[in-house]
Amino acid sequence: MFFRLNWYFELSAGILLRSDLIALSAGYICWHVARWVALRLQKRYPGLGNTRQRLIWMILLMPVLVNFAWLIRQIAHILFNNSSQISETLSEYTYAIGIQIFYHCVYFVIYEGGYVLRAWRQTYEQNEQLKKAKLQHQLDTLKTQINPHFLFNSLNSLSMLIYDNPRRAEAFVDEISSVYRYLLRANDQELTTLDRELEFIQSYFQLLKTRYGAGIDLHITVDEWQLDRKIPPLTLQLLVENAVKHNVILPDSPLLVEIRTRGSWLVVQNNLQRKNTAVPSNRVGLANIATKYRLLGQREIVIREEAGHFVVTLPLLANQPKTNAIL
Repeated sequence: MFFRLNWYFELSAGILLRSDLIALSAGYICWHVARWVALRLQKRYPGLGNTRQRLIWMILLMPVLVNFAWLIRQIAHILFNNSSQISETLSEYTYAIGIQIFYHCVYFVIYEGGYVLRAWRQTYEQNEQLKKAKLQHQLDTLKTQINPHFLFNSLNSLSMLIYDNPRRAEAFVDEISSVYRYLLRANDQELTTLDRELEFIQSYFQLLKTRYGAGIDLHITVDEWQLDRKIPPLTLQLLVENAVKHNVILPDSPLLVEIRTRGSWLVVQNNLQRKNTAVPSNRVGLANIATKYRLLGQREIVIREEAGHFVVTLPLLANQPKTNAIL
């Protein structure tokens, strides 16, 4: 009606009825073909990042689609009018093609516009969730840094050492200083080298060793060429702390923590000897580590139990990745 409004003042009711039936039939077919093309392109090139590629394909397919639409209209015209040939001048053809271009632009705007809007909304919601996860992670890290229980236990051990072994107490103070210096700097960087993280965990382990004695042991088997690889800071501390929290630590049944490399992965495991009394846990430590790698856009960590061991496998990063630009 918009493009052929003059017909309603010039043509008879019978001709107008046939013309409208032709337009509706051809339009219905062309609409579904354009919709099918748009959905196929969205499936083949999904997401906001492929929007340009989808638009290029739509532009390239436009001549085919509009000429197909013109042909469908001519066939419908023949069927409704019992005609056997297509008779249109060049000006009529170009006019009809122009109308079809307008129609198909409307089709693509509806389906592609709706798809882009939904994809943008989904991306926005995901980024908002990642922002919240990052803030929560920073808060949890801060809590770890100023954990009063760990500080109290360390000072209690120091107090006993000062009386029993002053020279060892002096070394213990150096270890506490080294541990807390690293903890306070952890939030200033997204990644640290495996070499620095191992130095820190050895200092941290000495504090645990002073407290638990023969009840805990640490074995590190790391290829030297892997020491320059990177991991998020405090990752090993969280895993060791998790092992200490959930397992029995006794001299005749020591907790053994092993850290080793396997290809481009770091494997941290401990023997399972769970406490009889369940320890309340929301798995914040493991969730923090998984969040760190997710924020860095890296491979997921692998957590499993096998052969009486709790095993966490972490990707070792060659270079510092770019974090999500929106974050």
